[in-house]
Amino acid sequence: MLFPKKVKHRKWQRARKNPAKIGVATRGTVLNFGAYGLKSTTPGRINSRQIEAARKALTRVVSKTGKIWIRIFPDRPYTKKAAEVGMGKGKGDVEGYEVEVKPGRILFEVDGVEQSDAKEVLRKAGAKLPVKTKVVSRE
Repeated sequence: MLFPKKVKHRKWQRARKNPAKIGVATRGTVLNFGAYGLKSTTPGRINSRQIEAARKALTRVVSKTGKIWIRIFPDRPYTKKAAEVGMGKGKGDVEGYEVEVKPGRILFEVDGVEQSDAKEVLRKAGAKLPVKTKVVSRE
């Protein structure tokens, strides 16, 4: 699973959730490497386990013939308190790492695969993620 070598702060504060102010992605919105890609259409947070699940789904089809690019990296720590622990007594321990995704962000790219296979495998990978996605291709 992906995680950063080090982070500036061990525990981050959660960002405010105002859907009107989320906006759309300005970086990472076009295909740079592959012929087909998976683009986010809704905002959300994707953790490293979900990225790994989607990567495994992609690798099953693309492994021999094509190449996969992961365009997101989980660099934001998130915390969770242990089960059956009362409120208070400080913030929970770091549970894992996640990345905040805005609509329009390219998540994965694929090349070296036929169009029908690429669209099907990217659709399956998108089903593993907590955001709605669509398959895009280079025109």
